[in-house]
Amino acid sequence: MAGSPAKLTAGQSAVLGGVELEAVRRRVRLALVISQILGGLGVSTAVALAAVLAEEIGGSEAVAGLASTSSVIGTALLSLPFAALMARRGRRVGLTSAYAVAAVGGLVVVTGAAVRNFPLLLVGMAAFGASNTANLQARFAAADLAEPLHRARAISTVVWATTIGAVLGPNIAAPAGRTVTGLGVPEAAGPFLWGTVVFLAAGALLHLLLRPDPLLTARALARAERGDAAQGAEAETDGDGGGRSLRAGLAAVADSPHARVALAAIAGSHTVMVSVMVMTPVDLGGHGAGVELIGLVISGHITGMYAFSPVMGWLADRIGRFSVILLGVALLGCATALAGTANGNHAQSAAGLFLLGLGWSACLVSGSALLTDSVPQQARAAVQGFSDLIMNSAAGVGGALSGLVVAQAGYGWLNLLAAALLVPVTLLTVAVAARR
Repeated sequence: MAGSPAKLTAGQSAVLGGVELEAVRRRVRLALVISQILGGLGVSTAVALAAVLAEEIGGSEAVAGLASTSSVIGTALLSLPFAALMARRGRRVGLTSAYAVAAVGGLVVVTGAAVRNFPLLLVGMAAFGASNTANLQARFAAADLAEPLHRARAISTVVWATTIGAVLGPNIAAPAGRTVTGLGVPEAAGPFLWGTVVFLAAGALLHLLLRPDPLLTARALARAERGDAAQGAEAETDGDGGGRSLRAGLAAVADSPHARVALAAIAGSHTVMVSVMVMTPVDLGGHGAGVELIGLVISGHITGMYAFSPVMGWLADRIGRFSVILLGVALLGCATALAGTANGNHAQSAAGLFLLGLGWSACLVSGSALLTDSVPQQARAAVQGFSDLIMNSAAGVGGALSGLVVAQAGYGWLNLLAAALLVPVTLLTVAVAARR
């Protein structure tokens, strides 16, 4: 695809209807930024008290991590279906549908909490995980029309947009909880009701504003560049059908060492982040922290996750994807060392959680750009869905085990085991980078 409007072919200009490509990019970016602000608000408001709600309804610290784990598993299971939907119908339909499912999940969580039914709560959390599917897939929507040399920065802009809602969310968790106390619903379930409303708004905005669809437009531009733009409307939505399946994603990753590094970095960093983060509120609470302090620590963590993503995108485009992946791994290692040895020092825990988010940001932005760089366009939607399936499945296992590890051995051991996961990521990255 051409990198600027001046270089577009006649066929590509026809695809855009005479509109400059940069104007289309701005329009798509605006829609994604607004939806990410709302999505980040809905997710972070609820996740701040997810473990607390699970412990209250489940009656044990050992099951506290299962709420967030169910959400992560739901994100993983829904990644491929929504990726396939996007491949057929475009980003707008896929992202809107994901937010609709998440909104239903929020209502199920509130219902499960009201009747104190733990399995129903977990089912709702799994559906609620569709919000993360939408948030994560939006970064790839940002890359659809981006110039290759600026792809990491395009991804990072959308990741950064999550900062506004994500930082605000944990700090309004307590007020959100108080709004449902008169309804016979546990206070910790209130944020999920708020999340339902926010996700409906995000889905409606995407449905109205994400036009033209970035994925379908990118495909049409690529066909026009090849000189076969007149293939017809059916080709526009199904012409890449061979690249939509899980098998196609597996084949594309198997053929590319760089894609394997990207996948390892994304999945490894996400697993470390989720495993430590989901049990931090419980650890802080066990050392005397209240809901407000827990909210501040989680806000700092989310700031690290999203606020500095443009820096990570700039670095990934400037010094290379591999270098930023290794930077992210180093930051995650420092984070687990600080958090795991805090032992009630809330300032040290906060510093550790901030670095945990910063390291995740470096690996996610650079890994996502490397993954998109490393596979052919027709396979990208399948590979991107496969990537989110793997990262959330691995993190789901980590989150499920984290509560058991804390209950049996303590929060320090959880951080040590999480740090051990970084070793294979580092070795693979260094080995492949050395062969470039």
